[in-house]
Amino acid sequence: MFTADIQKLQRHFLPSDFQLTNWENLEPWFKNLLDRDISTVEKLEQWLKDQSELEAMINEDACWRQIKMTCDTENKALEDAFNFFCLEIQPKIQPYADALNKKLIASAAIQQLDKEKFFTYLRTVRKSIELFREENIPLQAEMAVLQQQFGQITGAMTITVNDKEYTLQQAGKFLESHDRQLREEVYHKIQQRRLQDKDKLDELYDKLVSLRNKQAINAGFENYRDYRFKELGRFDYTKENCFEFHEAVKLHVLPLVNKIYRKKKEKLGVDQLRPWDLEAEPEGTNALRPFATGEELLEKSVACFKELRPFFGECLQKMKSLQHLDLESRKGKAPGGYNCPLAESGAPFIFMNAAGQMHDLTTMVHEGGHAIHSFLSHQLELTGFKEYPMEIAEVASMSMELFSMDHWDTFFNNAEDLTRAKEHQLERVITIFPWIAIIDKFQHWVYEHPVHTHEERTAAWVSVLNEFKDDVIDYSGLETFRSNAWQRQLHLFEVPFYYIEYGIAQLGAIGMWMQYKTNKETALNNYCNALMLGGTKTLPELYKAAGLEFNFSPGKIQVLMNFVNEEMNKIPS
Repeated sequence: MFTADIQKLQRHFLPSDFQLTNWENLEPWFKNLLDRDISTVEKLEQWLKDQSELEAMINEDACWRQIKMTCDTENKALEDAFNFFCLEIQPKIQPYADALNKKLIASAAIQQLDKEKFFTYLRTVRKSIELFREENIPLQAEMAVLQQQFGQITGAMTITVNDKEYTLQQAGKFLESHDRQLREEVYHKIQQRRLQDKDKLDELYDKLVSLRNKQAINAGFENYRDYRFKELGRFDYTKENCFEFHEAVKLHVLPLVNKIYRKKKEKLGVDQLRPWDLEAEPEGTNALRPFATGEELLEKSVACFKELRPFFGECLQKMKSLQHLDLESRKGKAPGGYNCPLAESGAPFIFMNAAGQMHDLTTMVHEGGHAIHSFLSHQLELTGFKEYPMEIAEVASMSMELFSMDHWDTFFNNAEDLTRAKEHQLERVITIFPWIAIIDKFQHWVYEHPVHTHEERTAAWVSVLNEFKDDVIDYSGLETFRSNAWQRQLHLFEVPFYYIEYGIAQLGAIGMWMQYKTNKETALNNYCNALMLGGTKTLPELYKAAGLEFNFSPGKIQVLMNFVNEEMNKIPS
């Protein structure tokens, strides 16, 4: 039913060899669309297809500029190419995009479009018209450039361990060492290195908060939080739902987090569990090493995905053949990991910083889930149809983490390591929730108080951090490190308010896993059927297609946490 052998979209409107080099060679295509007659439904549908083709070309061009820059943050030419798009191309596109949106909505033929097929698309168009302000164009261009500075600053961070230089991601492997003194030493080196750029990151965040607030005020909103909710298309939940989520995490998740950390403390046999102990194993138990190189990680991921469903593995193979992967950590590479959809090519690009650790395996299958989503939605008719809500996008990735566990024997050749890996994953499913709540709640404070001092921001951060603090880990003496821990979270700088989605989607993923435990094939079919809808349905409808209920109320969270707790109890100690 599904094929990974997707082809790059054929062009019918643009020349096949057209490349975006400057505004002068791009503007005529916008003028063509703006001047066209769309008075009949036939003309309107063709116009929409041509506009979609133009959007796909521009989106992919922008994506490649960002991909190349994050792969090598020290290359000035790549940075300049990205900045050129942000400062010289994107600002000139926006007025045309707004004019085209208004032309579409004003067309009498719009009434003849399939109402069900175009409902979410037209809702998004109307939302874009509502938010557009000419005076925000230079602000958005400036923000796009500033946001990328986070990757440049953090990508240059390294520490020296045993006379050898490591990126912070690579140095993370020492936190798995049996040598507790070494763990503590490396932990402090990592935190001290982050502190060196504290002022630089503070100043960068100040600029972003100020610009975002100004953008929101220009658009008639009281604050950036309310503007951003609209911009993100959060039609199906409110800020009050987010506040309920925060409280539910305290009530129903923190007790499980405490249970996990008490067990860890007991296993290690330490008087106090410290932050540098969290990734360690007891003496005599080696750290999990699911792979050694990026090539091995990819090879094993393909095998794992094929076991789950052959189509999934074929998607990764297709990406490999196109060289759409950059997996290993190295100096000068931006931090983090992402799957970048490529609107024309169809096969996306996976970027990550693998260093041979267990969490790299999780990242790979997570981003692999996003990649499957890109493949499944590529067949949709319009580029706009493929712009799915993040709350379903993260279900795609987080469900894959849980589905794939049944086939992690491709990474581990003995039963004990496999059991430990599954336990590690389920613990992570639980322990990530407080951090999601912390990052989300902190942002609500930041943008409700856009004018604040660094001291006020630090105090607000520490207050939120302590609200969700577990009862087991001993943080004494680490207050300085804890006070700027928010600076390691890429989303705060690059994609504001995009974080609660992980919590909502983690609940959805647990629901998918419950289905999988009952009937594997039904769950996988529901998964694929929902993802292939892209953004053509509302969020509740997409969840329904996946066999889920869009519900992250405290009662639902309690049910799902109980299920994960039961599954953890089944794992032999």
